[in-house]
Amino acid sequence: METVLREVGTGGSWSCSVLSFTLSVSSSVCLSLAPSAPRLGGECHRRDRERRGDGGAYADCDRGVSVHCAAGGANARLRFTVSVRPLTPEPSGGCGCLRSRAAGAASSTMTRLMLGRTLERICKAVLLLCLVHFLIMMILYFDVYSQRFDIFSRFNNGRNASARAHHYYYNLSRPNGTFASYLASADQLLPSARAETNHTPTAKPLPPCPEVPPGLVGRLLIEFSSLMTLERVQRENPNVTEGGKYTPPDCRAKQKVAIIIPFRHRDNHLKYWLHYLHPILRRQKIDYGIYIINQLGEDTFNRAKLLNIGYTEALKDAEYDCFIFSDVDLIPMDDRNLYHCYDQPRHFAIAMDKFGFRLPYAGYFGGVSGLSKKQFLKINGFPNEYWGWGGEDDDIYNRITLNGMKVSRPDVRIGRYRMIKHERDKHNEPNPQRFNKIQNTKNTMRKDGISSLNYRLVQVKKYPLYTNISVEIGKPPPRPMRG
Repeated sequence: METVLREVGTGGSWSCSVLSFTLSVSSSVCLSLAPSAPRLGGECHRRDRERRGDGGAYADCDRGVSVHCAAGGANARLRFTVSVRPLTPEPSGGCGCLRSRAAGAASSTMTRLMLGRTLERICKAVLLLCLVHFLIMMILYFDVYSQRFDIFSRFNNGRNASARAHHYYYNLSRPNGTFASYLASADQLLPSARAETNHTPTAKPLPPCPEVPPGLVGRLLIEFSSLMTLERVQRENPNVTEGGKYTPPDCRAKQKVAIIIPFRHRDNHLKYWLHYLHPILRRQKIDYGIYIINQLGEDTFNRAKLLNIGYTEALKDAEYDCFIFSDVDLIPMDDRNLYHCYDQPRHFAIAMDKFGFRLPYAGYFGGVSGLSKKQFLKINGFPNEYWGWGGEDDDIYNRITLNGMKVSRPDVRIGRYRMIKHERDKHNEPNPQRFNKIQNTKNTMRKDGISSLNYRLVQVKKYPLYTNISVEIGKPPPRPMRG
């Protein structure tokens, strides 16, 4: 509503604005203001002065609004009141004068009404929000209460079951205890035990571990100059449990991996291997166990047969579905070379410093490799008749290709390895028969492998960082005499 009222004081004469109100009983209010103009000799003012003199009460021209005004002097002040009367026209058709405060009062009243309505709406919204909040709190309260009641009831059931079990054993031990009372007591005990089992809460399953764990470092600095001890390695890996096992605490690994290391007289190499591999495997979120397969005695070393033994003994310890076979003197230089199994047999050590960080030849499968349980059984494991150094890894490669599989490899920049320098072991001389055996893989792989494995298990001992399995594997057959 826009209201303009003017007051002009000139020699005791007034310039009055005509204010007309349109009011109705149905609370509809409409105010319109006619333009104000000085009318010193106007008909309205003349009629007013003739009837009332200096002041008086005038009726609105056609609506029930009484306006009281008073004037006196050149700069006279006005006082006014507005009251609503029945809507009857005034015969005299009189007009009145209003001060500008009348418009201000009307505007202020409307502003207060609008502000009051706004505050009322805000209060209703806040009240509704409080009600919703109260309902949510009540729902949560009764939910927690029901859980507590459920735990309490299970606790009581457990106590009752224990009491009944005690009563049952007590009755059976009494001299007059009979087999019938034994069955009756058992029937009373079993339902409670079943009820308690049914109410046992299950832990929330962990999410699967990511394909590429976020904590990987990438290229690693590998050196063997510092003194290494098993005590130091154990301090650096407190989360590794007895037997050299580790399970990621924050996710569920897709595979359970057994890492098999053929071993004899390499204690110093083993310390460095454990020092580097445990942190790498933990960053890779691998669920793993480490098995050192120690060949006892001083007979000719047989790497592939020890790997078969490691596969067999690891499955006795846990349900593994992936097997990584690694030499103890090879350390990966990049933790992005993930130690788990793939759709095809995996060759990890494709770029050793020994070979100038290149793959020596296309069929090379030595150093570090990995096969799933299904892949391992498909090729009948590894050959048992490669005594001495060399040849067994090429035989394994032939077994893979002959069974319709392909070797997968990482990127050459990731599959880099450092080898711990050492002298060749005694009783591990190159096998002169290896080339003939490699050519006959197709004929020998079905009868020479995991299906024909024999050995004597001497000891299984679990250390904090690994599981040591000591075995006797026999002696190599006598070599044919050269004629």
